Amino acid sequence: MLLTLAVSGYRSLRDLVLPLDRLTVVTGANGAGKSSLYRALRLLADVSQGRAVASLAAEGGLSSTLWAGPEAFSRAMKAREAAVQGTVRQNRVALKLGFASDDFGYAIDLGLPVRGDSAFNRDPEVKVEAVWAGPEMRRSNVLALRKGPGVSVLGDRGKRTTIINDLPPFETMMLHAADRTATPELLTLRERMRAWRFYDHLRTDRAAPARQPQIGTRTVALAGDGADLAAAIQTIREIGDVAGLDAAIDAAFPGSHVGVRESDGLFHLLMRQEGLLRPLGVAELSEGTLRYLLLVAALMTPRPPPLLVLNEPETSLHPDLVAPLAGLIAAASADSQIIVVTHAAPLVAALREAGALVHALEKPLGETTVPGAEPPAWNWPAR
Repeated sequence: MLLTLAVSGYRSLRDLVLPLDRLTVVTGANGAGKSSLYRALRLLADVSQGRAVASLAAEGGLSSTLWAGPEAFSRAMKAREAAVQGTVRQNRVALKLGFASDDFGYAIDLGLPVRGDSAFNRDPEVKVEAVWAGPEMRRSNVLALRKGPGVSVLGDRGKRTTIINDLPPFETMMLHAADRTATPELLTLRERMRAWRFYDHLRTDRAAPARQPQIGTRTVALAGDGADLAAAIQTIREIGDVAGLDAAIDAAFPGSHVGVRESDGLFHLLMRQEGLLRPLGVAELSEGTLRYLLLVAALMTPRPPPLLVLNEPETSLHPDLVAPLAGLIAAASADSQIIVVTHAAPLVAALREAGALVHALEKPLGETTVPGAEPPAWNWPAR
């Protein structure tokens, strides 16, 4: 389980170290930094897939995602007795991301490249990466350390050995070194990160992929766009918690039942509702109803991921569906660590009552902060 999330220099997250729990809710007003925190988590997941540079490019490049304020706030600035103004930069430009779990931790430091002849000199470079044992990085527990093109690992007798000295600056240690070292922890951590699941693009509009018949294959994890909803529901019915699925539908839509009809390999989702003479096809469902069914499929997966992140799951839902959704999320947190990013007060209240750790973000002077949260111990690897 992730215990700590650390972000430095990313958008409004100048220097944020956040404790996490089995079920964590991130809330706050519009513009407080919720989306930045969510994107930082996705960027961390992209590191394990080798997509970090491409993901930053999609956001406008490293220069567009860096913290735009001063390196530090003076006491007078914080007291609003002096205007916020820039000074001569003392530190190197850096975007840092990291997390710590109960067994391993990871951090990456991305910076500007050295100017050269390449046409790609706007691509960020990986300056430093580290993987360590336990929740806090110390000099003695770093299992793998990457500085520039070199990667060293900790041997059996505490001796560090360089195993790579030609890693390109645009590729991460997590992508290549895990396959080329004798450090199983590195591979374990990479595969764990690759198993993280994110849901923020579950389309419910008239042209949504979930409304179209799809060729059905066994689906233990709902796709990010929800296209394979029917197959995911049928998979739950065949190898998952059937009773729980039926209860989740009945809690939201009393007397209703959701099933799947197969025709020439195409799967069609059907919903029977009390009082109707025929089942409704997925094209006939309201956006709120379809979103709830998508969330049911995501949260009741027969193969729970180590981390599941939901971004504003309450979108399009009727207020009456908030309580059933909160119950689904709380139940799913028994098998997966869950982070929910939301601005819906009823959902926050319901999840808090279910035992969630709630972080309410604020943004004084343009910097995202979490008043009242005690930051865990955290050390960044030095360049």
